[in-house]
Amino acid sequence: MSEEEREKISGVFSSQAQAAVGTGTTSRKTIQKTYWFVEEREDGAVSVQPLNSNYVPSGPKQTIGREEFLDKYTPEPELYISTVYPKIQEMDSTVKRGEAHRRNHETYSAEYEFNHALDFDEQNVKANFGLGLTYLERGDTSKADDIFNRLVGIDAAFQPEHKHLFNEFGINLRKNGMLDQALEYYHKAEQLTQNDENLYLNIARAYFEKGDFKHCYRYLKKCLELNPDMEEAGLFWLYLKENGLIASDANDIPGFHPPENKKFKGVAKGPVKNFEIDF
Repeated sequence: MSEEEREKISGVFSSQAQAAVGTGTTSRKTIQKTYWFVEEREDGAVSVQPLNSNYVPSGPKQTIGREEFLDKYTPEPELYISTVYPKIQEMDSTVKRGEAHRRNHETYSAEYEFNHALDFDEQNVKANFGLGLTYLERGDTSKADDIFNRLVGIDAAFQPEHKHLFNEFGINLRKNGMLDQALEYYHKAEQLTQNDENLYLNIARAYFEKGDFKHCYRYLKKCLELNPDMEEAGLFWLYLKENGLIASDANDIPGFHPPENKKFKGVAKGPVKNFEIDF
């Protein structure tokens, strides 16, 4: 059977480890069993994520080689079918109901559904983002700050699959005046992602609103060095120069040609306040 024809490994598996219990003459050895949600990747490596006490995948994923996985892990198909799969389906449906309520600006119903999803898994990325965005929409910055503190501790929140929610949350932190939180959040992403001109642009934007033009200039320059043709960044650069916020001769970016005959709309900070970038 070819590699393409072979069925990928997936489902619930268990592993066992020996542990010592007690001390001295009362010491004895016991076997600890751990359950994992498993998915084989396209490159043949296997991703394993532990199940929490509610029998849903939660926490950081680990990656191991296929041969090592087959040697150390045992399939648990009955547990997957009877318990894990229904729990995952219920949690996902709850998150989707929360997202639908949030889109309709039904913030209290959205809050209820997202909190219910977090009862299954307090690290669920979509539920945390949804709840945080719900609080920000309602102007409840205290509760939003609690969610922010949870999200910055979840590395999975900064993975490419969550970029849309990540960006929306960061923009809303800034719009609600939570600039320090927005910057901490963006800098966490900076540690976990490759060079991203859009992320640099958002960081520059947050520093601008703090009045920190030195760091604003630094990140805007990093953005334009990666993508000299990004029009939004070029317009932002021109705005800073025309308002004396960076040196008038600061145009030493290879390949960068400032946009002509285009300006931000508005006055004072307005030109930048109405400026957003998705990535």
